Amino acid sequence: MAEQTGSAPGAQRFIPPDADTIDDLRTAAGGCRGCELYRDASQTVFGRGDESARVVLVGEQPGDMEDQKGLPFVGPAGRLLRRAVDDAGLDPGHLYLTNAVKHFRFEQRGKRRIHQTPDQTHITACRPWLVAEFARLRPEIVVVLGATAAKALLGPSFRVTRQRGELLPWPESAQHPADFTRVPVDNAGTRADAPPARLLATIHPSAVLRADDQDKAYEGLVGDLTVVTRALPG
Repeated sequence: MAEQTGSAPGAQRFIPPDADTIDDLRTAAGGCRGCELYRDASQTVFGRGDESARVVLVGEQPGDMEDQKGLPFVGPAGRLLRRAVDDAGLDPGHLYLTNAVKHFRFEQRGKRRIHQTPDQTHITACRPWLVAEFARLRPEIVVVLGATAAKALLGPSFRVTRQRGELLPWPESAQHPADFTRVPVDNAGTRADAPPARLLATIHPSAVLRADDQDKAYEGLVGDLTVVTRALPG
């Protein structure tokens, strides 16, 4: 089990300055030692999907199955998310899936690895990977899934329960908009303003699985994702 620490060196020094693609970042992330979580996790779990994806979904961290397979959203919560995406009418081919924290944080109980929510240290340490991903993505809508992702992008004061399902301007709604405003356009270092987009916050699919009334929670998630579907032009 990874122990909680009060500080971490952060991921910035592990991000290659000449990374041109998501694949470059994914390769580099395999060697990240930005916080202590790498010691017990099986591997780094980076984002997946097309760099030209219209919608970017940001979750919390990989779970046990994601940690084993090295892919985000392939466990029970991921299967539920895929069903919700289909029910909301979103094209899965237009999605990019990632997490705010790239290593699995857990507590070992016998043979089981029990999920532990990342703390602010882990969110802050891993945030440079998220910024680097967004520098190479051009989403029309960003979907924040749950509180950890909201803290990473929107700051600790944002409450998903207060503003879920509401379309906000992006990157203006970010805690540090400048991190997402200027993006590279070629491998010569040229940068330009990111195209305007919007952001919507909703619950994490794992919250549906934990809910007392799973049907109602699922309907709420689908309803929020349907807002995304309707907001996409064309």
